[in-house]
Amino acid sequence: MTADSRVTATGASSGPGRAPATPAIDIKKQRRSMLASVTGQLLEWYEWSAYAVFAPFIAGALFNPQNQVSALLSTFGVFAIGFLFRPLGGVVFGRIADKRGRRFVLVTTMLMMAGGSVMIGLLPTFESIGIFASALLLLARVVQGFAHGGESATANSYIAEIAPAHRRGLWGSTVFMTIFGGAIIAFVIGGIITGTLSEPDVQSWGWRIPFLLGAVLAVVALWLRVGMVESQVFQADEATPAVEDPAATRTGSAALHAGLGAESFSAKTLAPLSRPLSIVLIFFLVSGVAASNYTWTSYVSTYAISQEGMDPSGAYWSLVAALVVGLAALPFWGAVSDRVGRRPVLLFFAIGVIVTQFPLMAFIDDRPWTLFVATSIGLFVLSAGASLLACVMAETFPTHARTASIGLAYSLATAVFGGTTPYVNQLAVSQGVPWAANAFILFAAALALWAVTRLPERRAIDLTIVR
Repeated sequence: MTADSRVTATGASSGPGRAPATPAIDIKKQRRSMLASVTGQLLEWYEWSAYAVFAPFIAGALFNPQNQVSALLSTFGVFAIGFLFRPLGGVVFGRIADKRGRRFVLVTTMLMMAGGSVMIGLLPTFESIGIFASALLLLARVVQGFAHGGESATANSYIAEIAPAHRRGLWGSTVFMTIFGGAIIAFVIGGIITGTLSEPDVQSWGWRIPFLLGAVLAVVALWLRVGMVESQVFQADEATPAVEDPAATRTGSAALHAGLGAESFSAKTLAPLSRPLSIVLIFFLVSGVAASNYTWTSYVSTYAISQEGMDPSGAYWSLVAALVVGLAALPFWGAVSDRVGRRPVLLFFAIGVIVTQFPLMAFIDDRPWTLFVATSIGLFVLSAGASLLACVMAETFPTHARTASIGLAYSLATAVFGGTTPYVNQLAVSQGVPWAANAFILFAAALALWAVTRLPERRAIDLTIVR
């Protein structure tokens, strides 16, 4: 099947035990839709990361500047509250996506994230309106956290569903690429702004630039998303009664796009998992990824600066360079999983984290290159698990409950093991037991390892036969 081909799945005529015609598959439209989804996610993760990058300046502008420590803690507290609303957004928007479609939710969450960014960028200062500035910031972050939970759940479903089944791992890796990419953009823009403007100017108005810029760029992403196609898997699930193997009614390249039918898997592999067990397994898998991710992308530079005495500028650019390595590794692992299966790659991730976490953290000292090397290896291992989340979750949950289930498991795991990881790391170091922070990461990786051994291997399966 060439890149420019249009594939029309005519299906079989209606009749007992036969599926009706499957919607036409236009690969060009699929790829444009993937680009629209990825562009929107990239901007949303950029806006999410920009808050952390400019937290000290937000604290000075929107909280009581007379107590800088309290203001900064309050700023990060608001950041954490945004995480708490992600599971709720994941569940609510997940149910909407499973009823009204993926495209509707992806457009809605884009609007909400852009609205939150405009609100933050235009907020009056604490000096102007007092505590109301802090309250309005909290409201904006609650809206963004709620929208972000729905965006993450729906994007994971959507990309996996519109991807060619035999490239689902590769296409699915783009979801996590937007997380790394958004962080890179936020750090680079942060470096440009703080390097170009004086500190008083940044504190006065410069910190608003990334939020207003993100809102402007969101208009472009929104325009792209309005033209997205709906997932064929969702449309087929809405229109087609359950049959033993809908893929059996497709022929040629249409069947290739749809994926492998029931005849390609054992009865044990196809046996439906109970929804509670599926949610627990995905929760554990995502927990391992989230704990490792927030250690190597959010905490490790703070550790290098505060505990090892590394120059902040050196630590900053070392992290950016390492994120580029991690970004490149994601599609590599996604493509590998499309060839050898999901389980071998996920085992490499879970076991790799368990084996390397202690040595890599111990390797970091005050030289920036040590941070680059340790973080690059850590992100390379992490990418093996992160790149597969979208395809594994889609291959675990049935279409009619896919997005809602992902919204609950993914967002809850990210809130519990993602949002708390930097805090747990810092607490362990401050108490003189840095090994406990590594043990926390190993615990999450062990949960992921157990989940990998229980999840069925369903590489390239037709998602319409997942029950």
